[in-house]
Amino acid sequence: MELFRDTNFDFLGKKNIFIALSVVLLVAGLASLVIKGGPRYGIDFRGGAQVYVKFAGKPPVNEIRTSIASKVPGDVSVQELTGDNELIIATELRTEAELETIRQTIFDTLEAQFGGAAGKPDLNTISSELLADRLAVPLTRNGVNLNDDDRKALALAIVTYRDGERSGILTGVGELSGVAGVNEGVRKTLEEEFSIGRFAIRQVEVVGPKVGEDLRRQAILATLYALGGMLVYIAFRFEWIYGVAAVIAVFHDVLITLGLFSIFDKEISLTVIAAFLTLVGYSMNDTIVIFDRMRENLKVTRREPFPDTINKSVNQTLSRTVMTSGLTFMTCLALFLFGGPVLNGFAFALVCGIVIGTYSSIFIASPILLFWKQAMEGRKGPAKPAKSRA
Repeated sequence: MELFRDTNFDFLGKKNIFIALSVVLLVAGLASLVIKGGPRYGIDFRGGAQVYVKFAGKPPVNEIRTSIASKVPGDVSVQELTGDNELIIATELRTEAELETIRQTIFDTLEAQFGGAAGKPDLNTISSELLADRLAVPLTRNGVNLNDDDRKALALAIVTYRDGERSGILTGVGELSGVAGVNEGVRKTLEEEFSIGRFAIRQVEVVGPKVGEDLRRQAILATLYALGGMLVYIAFRFEWIYGVAAVIAVFHDVLITLGLFSIFDKEISLTVIAAFLTLVGYSMNDTIVIFDRMRENLKVTRREPFPDTINKSVNQTLSRTVMTSGLTFMTCLALFLFGGPVLNGFAFALVCGIVIGTYSSIFIASPILLFWKQAMEGRKGPAKPAKSRA
């Protein structure tokens, strides 16, 4: 399928416009990075704690953010997971010793706002061990006689059902009617002795400062290794100048995208690094397609001026470029608009990277080859006229 057939656009004639655009974006991005002291790293790279909290209904994000930020030092991020009534509360972690303090502060803050009745343990936050201990006397009082092992098994069954079937949140004791061992006496005991809050902490993830630093270094190395490997591959498949041109273009894409992250104050996380590596591969693939067509045309039209060969090659691959880049762009744009905060950084990197990577293959990588070709011809000097024979 071809969207364009026999086009003859003068792409190289517009190269100066796009080179100027790249210079503006690079300068603006680098200036933003200098002013802000570097990229805004996420918890993955600077170290911190992420607490996943499940709610019985839609959580008041702004209220929770304000409450926790007033009690936890440093940056606090509260993100809502779309459609799950679940939040990710992320905080800075300067030392490993802070973990328990921060976790307890978050729990206490949420307990005060969304916990159950005061003085009664919360069925949504209690552990199976503590539940078994708290059930001992009340069960006997309500005529339910269980030995220690049976009581522990009952408590474990309740907690397992809560965390598995109910995703950590119970809205009423009646929901436990399907749990083995929960009879009328047990339900009565649970209703009398326990309360049911509106939240539960599902998971706590921690990245120490040292681990974050190592991840940051490894992410940079991974990107550089990817660029280096592609340079070797293209130099082997084409010529070394083709590899240099492609790597410069991709490096240009990464720098501009990184600058845009700084300008729009977006975090660099592990998922964003994955997007950057995807961008590197995507942009490189687009460049290789143009270079491959250029190489084929050079074999057929050896005497054609090099700028004409470049324009012809880009025009011949234009339909493929528009179809692949356009469809990928629309998909990533949908993720960016509707994917929620968790995918926002990943999708933003791809949306920016696809646009920048597409035009860099045409207006950055190709002009580098042209400049090199012209420089080499200039060094050789003008062709000497042939001597006439007497």
